[in-house]
Amino acid sequence: MTGNADQERADRFARTLMKQAAWPAAVVVAANSLAPLAASARGAFETLPAAIALSVSAASAVAVLALSALLVFDALLFRLMASHNDEAAGGAAVDDMLGRMRLKPSPSTPRPLDDRIAGSRRLLFKQRFALAVFAVALLTAGFWAPL
Repeated sequence: MTGNADQERADRFARTLMKQAAWPAAVVVAANSLAPLAASARGAFETLPAAIALSVSAASAVAVLALSALLVFDALLFRLMASHNDEAAGGAAVDDMLGRMRLKPSPSTPRPLDDRIAGSRRLLFKQRFALAVFAVALLTAGFWAPL
């Protein structure tokens, strides 16, 4: 693989991460803006199962937003990698930045792009799982709310 192909791949993955970080966060913010209005109108806070479900949805909403922030940070790191001529130089720049920020110790050799992409995909899976928990908890709260 040439350096140019690595740059394009890192940049393309950074754009994907930005999109994948934005829409779940927007869904959670919109749903959390509207859910309390609907819940109080139906008396959802009066039943214990609905109150528990709303608490779970709030906790999972925080998780979705935190994971979205991490994905945006990863996307910015992939953009930093894409700004360098080859994979090794981009990986070294990212490792140097993470080391200077004291987020991660500098490794002796930079990790390959595929390993970094795999780590971000694990974050994406965790975000999707938290989003699914949020949706189920919100729907459960609506189910348990009195009519």
